Amino acid sequence: MPDLEHQGCRLHYRLSGAGAPVLLIQGVGVEGNGWLPQIEALAPYYHCLSFDNRGIGRSLPTAGKLSIELFAADALALMDAAGWEKAHVIGHSMGGLIAQHLAIAARHRVRSLSLLCTFARGRDVTALTWPMLVSGLRTRIGPKTWRRKAFLEMVHAPESLAHQMADLFGHDLADQPPIVMKHLNAMSRYDATPRLSELAAIPTLVVSALHDRIAKPALGRAIAAAIPGAKYIEFEDAGHALPITHPARLNTLLLDHLQHCL
Repeated sequence: MPDLEHQGCRLHYRLSGAGAPVLLIQGVGVEGNGWLPQIEALAPYYHCLSFDNRGIGRSLPTAGKLSIELFAADALALMDAAGWEKAHVIGHSMGGLIAQHLAIAARHRVRSLSLLCTFARGRDVTALTWPMLVSGLRTRIGPKTWRRKAFLEMVHAPESLAHQMADLFGHDLADQPPIVMKHLNAMSRYDATPRLSELAAIPTLVVSALHDRIAKPALGRAIAAAIPGAKYIEFEDAGHALPITHPARLNTLLLDHLQHCL
């Protein structure tokens, strides 16, 4: 598991498998290991790179003001370190926003996009609506058992997955990493909407979940409508934790998408 020094941060990343390159970008508060349910399915066919976004896990120190543009630059630097000219890019939540900017800024580096439970305008999910304020407070107030349960409810995951999710996230679900607010602030300042039509040449899969309280399906539909030729899939029985709660079905979709983009 190597590290890469980039713009004041030691980025920690992992390489698995062999084949065409696949870059996986995580969202707020989740280490790169959150992709393990997908890597297990992809690595027999693809060379997978996952990493901790700066400020999470072992990608420290944070260094400077965070932005989606900086996160995308980190991802491109990791592709360079792996010797990759192009890659399939998969992003979840904030990782999907980073993937969109990466594709806008460096379309020649992106073979395909898979955008999972995500959005094109950060303020669409960071704006303080009453339901999200209540949900957020419940994840931060009270005993740990209450906070864990509140987090699981927010991402629509059963309590039976609590231990697995904690292992994948790299922290107790009751405790949000200190960097989370800085990540959310970076998200709130970014809007890919005006330039999504520029991604017409990139095969794009957009996946949303009906019960996603964070990246509501309407936001995924808007991305798919704005990118000519994009394919949209909606899971009717999932929420924001879709890659962990429904890995088999999602992995089948991803494999099919990647195989048709070679």
